[in-house]
Amino acid sequence: MEYREITQADDSILAHIVRTNLKAHALDLPGTVYYDENLNRLSEFYLGDKQKRYYYIATEDGVVVGGVGVAEFAYFEDCAELQKLYLTDAVKGRGIGYVLVGRIEDKARELGYKKMYLETHTDLQAAIHIYEKSGYREIEKPAGVVHATMNRFFIKEL
Repeated sequence: MEYREITQADDSILAHIVRTNLKAHALDLPGTVYYDENLNRLSEFYLGDKQKRYYYIATEDGVVVGGVGVAEFAYFEDCAELQKLYLTDAVKGRGIGYVLVGRIEDKARELGYKKMYLETHTDLQAAIHIYEKSGYREIEKPAGVVHATMNRFFIKEL
């Protein structure tokens, strides 16, 4: 497995991976990233402010198999949000999610963040398992969250 920064060439592949995962869990609903118009242009977002954002792409034999991002989360001081951790079915269950979480946490520290927040959904049990095993603790829904369909919220001190 190789890990690198997102490029524009990854945008459509990554959007497909995200939407496929959400659809598989019946989360292709308004209020999720499934309908986010920026999903097809993630590289613009993550490459646009390199001092506060980053997105790792995971590849196997040159093929994009997933990724994870980090960006500022303004509702808590010195806090980043772990964003869009998604993998293809072909690589799930091999520990890649844990590797990506560890890498994005390291990047968040490098960017100066002290905490990491994330939101997910009860139906994404494999993701919740990764987050809990990685030291995230569940919290109440913060005011102002964008993806209103998500119903589980976690934070971790970095």
